[in-house]
Amino acid sequence: MNQQELYKIIGKNIKKYRKIYNKNGRKMTQERLAEEADVSVSLISSLESEKTNKGISIVNLYKISIILGVSIDKFLENEENDD
Repeated sequence: MNQQELYKIIGKNIKKYRKIYNKNGRKMTQERLAEEADVSVSLISSLESEKTNKGISIVNLYKISIILGVSIDKFLENEENDD
């Protein structure tokens, strides 16, 4: 797995857990997530669209995990490779 593939997995999972958060009766937009995590909206957007070549720091990923109430390791899971 290369860096680009890892960024895609992380972005896909951020989007997945943000949408799950929304289904639980709370609204978490990309804008709100970015604001609460103190990152740019463009970072969240590009990660979720899987078109980024930017990385995300472990600190920012940790902040996002706390905000969404998800263990940080969940952002690294690749469902396509699960058996």
